[in-house]
Amino acid sequence: MSDQKVKIKIERSAEKISLPAIALRGLVVFPTNVIHFEVGRKHSIAAIEWAMEHNTPVFLVTQKDIDQEAPHKEDLYSYGVVANVKQLLQPSGEMVKVLVEGKYRGKLMQIDASGPFLMAEVRMARLRKTAVNKDRCEALTRQIKEAFETYIGLSPRLPREVVFTIIANDDPEFLSEFIPSNLLLKYQDKQTILDQNTLEARLEKLLDCLRHENNVLSIERDIEDRANQEMDKSQRDYYLREQMNAIAEELGEGEDPRSETENYRAKIKELGLPDETEQKLLKEVDRLVKMQGSSQEAAVIRSYLDTCLELPWKEHTEDRIDLKKAQNILEKEHYGLIKVKERILELLAVRKLAPDIKGQIICLAGPPGIGKTSIAHSIAACMGRKYARISLGGVRDEAEIRGHRRTYVGAMPGKLMATMSQVKSYNPVILLDEIDKLAGDFRGDPAAALLEALDPEQNAAFHDHYLDIPFDLSEVLFITTANTLDSIPRPLLDRMDVIELTSYTRNEKFQIAKRHLIPKQLAKTGLAGKVRFQPTALYKLIDEYTAEAGVRTLERTITEVLRKCARKIAEGSVESIVIASDKLEVLLGPQRHKPSYFNRTNTVGIANGLAWTSIGGELLPIEVQLIEPGSGKLQLTGSLGDVMKESAHLAITYAKVHAAEYGIEAEKFEKADIHIHAPEGAVPKDGPSAGVTLASALISALAGIPVRADVAMTGEITLHGMVLPIGGLKEKSMAAYKEGIHTVLIPKDNVPDLYEIDQQVKEFIQFLPISTVKEVLAADLMMGTKSFGRKTKAVKKSGLQAEKNDKQFEKSLPQ
Repeated sequence: MSDQKVKIKIERSAEKISLPAIALRGLVVFPTNVIHFEVGRKHSIAAIEWAMEHNTPVFLVTQKDIDQEAPHKEDLYSYGVVANVKQLLQPSGEMVKVLVEGKYRGKLMQIDASGPFLMAEVRMARLRKTAVNKDRCEALTRQIKEAFETYIGLSPRLPREVVFTIIANDDPEFLSEFIPSNLLLKYQDKQTILDQNTLEARLEKLLDCLRHENNVLSIERDIEDRANQEMDKSQRDYYLREQMNAIAEELGEGEDPRSETENYRAKIKELGLPDETEQKLLKEVDRLVKMQGSSQEAAVIRSYLDTCLELPWKEHTEDRIDLKKAQNILEKEHYGLIKVKERILELLAVRKLAPDIKGQIICLAGPPGIGKTSIAHSIAACMGRKYARISLGGVRDEAEIRGHRRTYVGAMPGKLMATMSQVKSYNPVILLDEIDKLAGDFRGDPAAALLEALDPEQNAAFHDHYLDIPFDLSEVLFITTANTLDSIPRPLLDRMDVIELTSYTRNEKFQIAKRHLIPKQLAKTGLAGKVRFQPTALYKLIDEYTAEAGVRTLERTITEVLRKCARKIAEGSVESIVIASDKLEVLLGPQRHKPSYFNRTNTVGIANGLAWTSIGGELLPIEVQLIEPGSGKLQLTGSLGDVMKESAHLAITYAKVHAAEYGIEAEKFEKADIHIHAPEGAVPKDGPSAGVTLASALISALAGIPVRADVAMTGEITLHGMVLPIGGLKEKSMAAYKEGIHTVLIPKDNVPDLYEIDQQVKEFIQFLPISTVKEVLAADLMMGTKSFGRKTKAVKKSGLQAEKNDKQFEKSLPQ
């Protein structure tokens, strides 16, 4: 700052001097004191810069109120220190760091705030040393040193060089300035010391301040010692809380716990709980009053009361059941699943006519990825209720369902009560996901704990171990999901209304991908309007790149295709892409799921069976080969289970008994070895429904008669050649439909199950009911005989080709 901009003249005389002044906030500087501090106000920064530029000292004076931004003379103390500016740093844009050295004490005479910085008229004010009582000063100095030794014993936080300088120096004037400048005293006390005009008065004031500080530090030490004595090892985590309470008690500012307990009482009364429940909670409040607020047990009671008060004792949502709206929601969010939708609408209709009905527990059972969880969410939307999901997969501790007893450290309520606290409604829709994945060990059986929650006769007063008070769950609509019903305990399954969801058909997957999956992933990848799938490409994705009952893998595969398209569009090589079937191999590589192996060419000794798996149905061919000459030995391969091995023995017995009917020489059973194999040997196979397939393949191999390639079969056989009913007919027929099989042999007792088969499948496949093995052989062996009014025709040359089946299958489906 130049002299032209700041026309201020420094006047020097024996009495006074005009200097740029800096008003300090909460800081007092003493003579001979070297100190650094930060300056942020513009007029203070201007004063320092002007002093540095003109090599002039500054006057440092403390302001009385630290919140005053523009202080005047009445806002400043009368005495300050004239200091030299040693160093100026600017670590940030707004703050300036300055290093100063105090020279001598000065008295503020006048202050001029009209310029860009404060200009003070200062008169030198050194200590008056006339008539100094040296003996008294020496005595005061000794007492100050003793008090200082006590101080460093109570607060050993001073640097060693400071302690050494004070102990080694006996100059009273030096000590009267050096000690207060290095101790953590209040700035008002430091200013009082600086204001003293005689050495004796300054020493006396310094001694008073030291003794007061020692007294406060001694009380702090006593409080700390008392807090440490009251705590044991289990309470060390509460050390700081105890210290704060002890300080508050010493100052008479302790918190009254009664206000907290009265608040709890008021909240409990407002809930209008049953008398037994209310009395138990009030009893816990009474216990809390008698405890020390910071004790561990008091924290446990507070946590318990907060948990109980957070439960939705009265809050609920009104059911808004509109069947037309519910049907629209189900049709919009789920394709297919016609019978499942009908069952849900029936349930909602009953709810609408009888709102007070209780105890309906729905179990959605089916393979993964077919929309069980989303259906549960749709049910909640149709009813206008809040929705929550509890995953039970891998849960093996009963306490996770019913909570921990409060006698345990870290006890908490079970999943059911925790979920009720979150949804804030006593009538939500709660999805218990993967209920078939529950486990059990030495900690209890969680499936048994669920019996009370899902039993309509018991859940009106469900007892959680942590809460230990009854809670009404009868208004909750529980929906469970499972992949299989076999692993669910029978008592638990008996309480549920099972709705079975089967695997999607090829056409259903196509429609789901077209209506839901592709628009969803196009939006997520930012490709809406830029990428389009041709129908043939979608069918190829379904057939050759996925093999599942649901659509999860299909969705991931669609996303993979779109990622590769996104890269091409982002690179600028193309603006839009139409994905045809011939482009999939370029984008995804060769097909990931090879065509299923089965009899495609009217082969001797190979029959096409049908099997059920967790992801739907599959074709299960059975191969039989004779080894001649042999010794009549039977060999079974292909990871067959015990039930299938027994079915093989039944088929051999049937073949021996009825050998003459099919032109089989009896000696073959003794002179030839029989090898029965089920392909894909790494996959375990079991079940009784392969009996008819084993018998057909065996008699075909023994008689040399080919088995029709366009026929698949399923059914259990008896020792006398009867065919018994089987399960999973819908999934098995779906497998035949997918592979282009036009004729399926089913047990006669399974004819009612055809009601569950999709109409599209029934139009494509001819189902032939059979009741004996003789009828099976008449239908699938190429003997030129009539079977069920249908003439079996020989296939030219090599029989039906797989490509011919696939083309015919493709034409039959809507594009």
